[in-house]
Formats: sequence, structure tokens, C-alpha cells
Amino acid sequence: MEYRNLGRSGLKVSAIALGGWITFGRTVKDQKMAQDIIQKAYDSGITFFDIADAYAHGESERMMGAVLKDFPRHTLVISSKLFWPMSDDPNDKGLSRKHIMESVDKSLQRVGTDYLDLYFCHRWDEETPLLETMRAMDDLIHQGKILYWGTSMWTAAQIQQAHDLAEKYHLYAPQVEQPEYNMIERASVENEIIPVAEKNGMGLVTFSPLHGGILTGKYEGGIGKETRMATIDWMKDEMFSKETQAKVKRLAPIAEKLGVSRAQLALAWAMRRPAVSSVITGATKVTQVEENLAALTAELTPDLLAEIDAALAG
Repeated sequence: MEYRNLGRSGLKVSAIALGGWITFGRTVKDQKMAQDIIQKAYDSGITFFDIADAYAHGESERMMGAVLKDFPRHTLVISSKLFWPMSDDPNDKGLSRKHIMESVDKSLQRVGTDYLDLYFCHRWDEETPLLETMRAMDDLIHQGKILYWGTSMWTAAQIQQAHDLAEKYHLYAPQVEQPEYNMIERASVENEIIPVAEKNGMGLVTFSPLHGGILTGKYEGGIGKETRMATIDWMKDEMFSKETQAKVKRLAPIAEKLGVSRAQLALAWAMRRPAVSSVITGATKVTQVEENLAALTAELTPDLLAEIDAALAG
């Protein structure tokens, strides 16, 4: 396993992380299966585990935490997030001070830990002043409940605004951004997010490296009833298109030349940039963890990267 610094911080994260989105508590509901998957990841050197309170409405935090509590805490980097509504209560959502202070305690309880290494603002909140959010995150760091805070799916301008306020008011600035980044969704990250992150010393921990599984090539014959895509209409409508499928098909000979699967090619491609500290993967089987880890050995030469760019642009 490769371990990379989170931006210019001293924190090191595994280049591949295991996340709980659409897996634990939703696709994976058996605790023994969750145990096997997470144990395999940990034994293979994965130390970064990414969760959120909204994942399976807290169940992902509970399932993953039940396994992670058996590992030495100092060997783990655990993250969670807040923003999305957790109930019908008008204050049980967003990035207000009230919601932040209450949500972090709930996440800590569900995960079963005294602190989170990373705590993400899971979207931008139009209804809360940014300074209110930042003062609350700063307080959580001083209280020891979180070690670093980050943003997720924020624009470059929003990220820069947070750093400007942090400098002005002497607050802890966000150390990490979590954007969607893959061979299909790349332009905004490469052209906007990476420059602002590097300017401010932030690391990126990216999600959806396989674009909902499409980059694996498994949907070339259509969306099977038993697949994850079949159960999530918004993913299917947003991501599935003939143009995308054509790109995925053109990647097949490149992966074959390298001796890897298209999934492994996509993961290696997402990890190639120095600005990316870690790529968050999902797994519903132990074998998927093993397959993801094989991406670490894929060597993408400049010629191969040029071929990939051509395939994606064609």
C-alpha cells in the first residue's frame, strides 16, 4: 500500500480508501459480510475509511464502526460527513452550528470512537453563513472531537472563500476536499478544484472513481436487474448514456494492453495525480477489495495516458 500526505498536512492516508456509500447498510446488510470486507481492506493496508451520517441513515456508520473498533485506533483514519437531512426537524440538516454540534456527537456514538480524523461539510449550505460553519468546525478541532475538517463538492470559489475567512479570523482552514472524480467527470476537478487545492495546501480524497460502476464495462450489455445501478434511478438517468458507453468500450484494449481490468485502469488513472491523496472505493464482496488493490501496481506511462485521453475524447 502507498501512503500519501493529505495535502501539506502531516496526516498520511492510504492511496486507496474504503467507503460506505451505497454499500454498508444498503447493499451489504449482513454484519459478517461487512466484517469480512473491512477486515480484508485493513489487512491489505487500507487505513482510511470514509463514512457519512446520511449513508443508509446512520446504518453505515454503525456497521463500519462495529468492525473498526477492533483495530488499534491510531492505525486508522476515519472520516464522516454532515449536511443532508437526518429527520423532518428543520434544524436536523445543513451546516448550522446547532446541526454541526449535535451531528458530530451522533456520528461519534454510531461509529464508536472518541474523535474523527476528518469531518466533511457534505455540500455547501446556502442558508448558513460560512463563518458560522467555520467557527463551529474550529471549535470541534479545539475540543478534540475532530482533527481536520474538509469540504465536499464545493466549488473552487467557495473553497477559496473558506481559506480567506480562516486567514482573516485565525481559524482552522479546510484541509481536504472530497469531489467526484473519474474518467467521465473530470473537467471541473482538473481545471478548477485541483488548482485551488494546491494553492491552499489541501489534499483531495476523490469518490466514484468507477462512475457508479459504468467504467468497469459491466453495463455494456444493459443494466441487469440484480445490479446496483438498477436500484438507483438517479444514477441510472444521470450516468448511463450511449456516449459514455462508447468511451468505456474504447478503454477495453488499453486495459488489455496493460494487463488489467477496466476497473483497475480507472482506479490507477484516478490515483495518478499528485493532488489526489486517496481514492475512495466501494466493495460489496471481499473479491472486489482484492480487485481494487491490484490497481496499485498498474503503471500508466505518458503514452498510455495519451491513449486514454484520446479514447475519452473520441
